[in-house]
Amino acid sequence: MKVSISGAKEKTLRQMKAEEAAKNVLCALISIFVFCLVWHLGTRNGTKLGELLPGPVETLSYFFRGFAANIGTYTMVGHMIWSFMRVFIGYVIAMLIGIPLGVAMGWSKTANAIFRPIFEVIRPIPPIAWIPLSIVWFGIGEGSKYFIIFLGAFTAMTINAYAGVTSVDEVLVGAARMLGADEKQVFINVVMPSAVPSIFAGLQIALSSSWGVVLAAEMIRSSEGLGWIIISGQNTNNNVQLLAGIIAVGVVGFASVLLMREIERRLCSWTERGR
Repeated sequence: MKVSISGAKEKTLRQMKAEEAAKNVLCALISIFVFCLVWHLGTRNGTKLGELLPGPVETLSYFFRGFAANIGTYTMVGHMIWSFMRVFIGYVIAMLIGIPLGVAMGWSKTANAIFRPIFEVIRPIPPIAWIPLSIVWFGIGEGSKYFIIFLGAFTAMTINAYAGVTSVDEVLVGAARMLGADEKQVFINVVMPSAVPSIFAGLQIALSSSWGVVLAAEMIRSSEGLGWIIISGQNTNNNVQLLAGIIAVGVVGFASVLLMREIERRLCSWTERGR
């Protein structure tokens, strides 16, 4: 009897989640439709906005045609792959440095005293301000692009890792120590599991920031990538191409965030964000 009740509850929960997901998708589709409708009405022939901005039909047609025809030297898929690889490499480097640094500053007073002042100086500097130095240090090749994207992701990862470690419940830490756990066991079994949700929040913010700075990164002598599509459209006064590039950045960035959320849901199922 208990098994059947438990099974019924599970089925009800799954049903509720499916209904909520369907509702979210429907709301998203409605909001996109309304946005495109307002965009279309605002840029119709005869409107002042229409003289400056192409309409959604023209822009989306160009965007989808780009999957079959070249824009520059690559199709839209080719440009997406170039930008994705640049974002991925810069993002991974930021993750390998930022998360350990944030955890170290949150857990160790010595590490915090050494690294926090330097981090606080670097933190408010926008990534685009580093472009001249990145060219001097890494040249005009891929290295400078990775560096700019790294800077865009590094700050959010470090801050959230630091916040996750410092916000661990002291009662849990004290209870673990009372039960005989040493510092290593407290760190592995109490601190890190508690900090994981905050770290994943930082990963998501950093991913959005990485896609936000890819345009600045691809301003450094590039002939491929979504940032190049936007810059090329600006240089040739091709607003349709420019907007298509912006849409492509938004689509790929949104898909990346959805993927990160799914990874978080699977790895952090015990948290509110992972349910």
